[in-house]
Amino acid sequence: MSCPDCIKGVVLEGEPTGKTDPNTGTYVSLGPEGNTSRAIVLLTDIFGLGLKNAEIIADNLSKRLGCDVYAPDIFSGKPPVTPDILKAPRRVGEKMSKLNLLWTMLPHLPALFRKRPSVVDPKVKEFIEKLKSEKKYTKVGAVGYCFGGSMCVRFANPKLLDTVIICHPGNVSNKELDAISIPNLWICAEDDFVFGPEARARAEKTLESRKGKDNFVEYEFKDYKGTTHGFACRPDLEIPEVKEGFEKSFEDTIEWFNKIIPA
Repeated sequence: MSCPDCIKGVVLEGEPTGKTDPNTGTYVSLGPEGNTSRAIVLLTDIFGLGLKNAEIIADNLSKRLGCDVYAPDIFSGKPPVTPDILKAPRRVGEKMSKLNLLWTMLPHLPALFRKRPSVVDPKVKEFIEKLKSEKKYTKVGAVGYCFGGSMCVRFANPKLLDTVIICHPGNVSNKELDAISIPNLWICAEDDFVFGPEARARAEKTLESRKGKDNFVEYEFKDYKGTTHGFACRPDLEIPEVKEGFEKSFEDTIEWFNKIIPA
């Protein structure tokens, strides 16, 4: 599921410093040599690796966490949307009519269908399994944005990952929520077309209902005032509230990984 805000945002300043694996298209930002205590997988939004923001965030995560960070090419070089159609972000409270909503998303629906979860999930799952098998990391966590945030929910089991951070995801089903079985952090926009107040409350209620039960896992929800869907990966840093939300959500990401999968 996508929404008009999925194609809105701003390109981050700076240039990536990591490397792209020519065989897989995976962007890799390496931590200190010999590190095997932990690694992070970054799952992108629908721009994939066509937008350099994911690579810049991967570099910053690697630098701050002192570990290897991998951003797999989840769309095999053909993301559903490309940076040339990036539009200015919506501000909190701005509304879009149903007709404009349909008109905005209609051109992208065929590409989104071709890259639907049932198509991309198996390849990313295989990538993570191979990474763990070959590199022998002690712990592997994942952070996902928008499309990648929903993927993190679907991958939230101990056979694949040790923890996930879910940033303003797309649709999340009750079945997917019930299946979450590892520590999870949710980074939520104040105003979100898809993961709005009702969806957020439903997710928190589901996880909270497990307290005192065998299937309880540690979780936390973080809300960022003045932000809209996409703020954690495509922020307009000219807007003070968005800049604050982007920077705070990054710090919360660092804090969570250091807490759940310490080096």
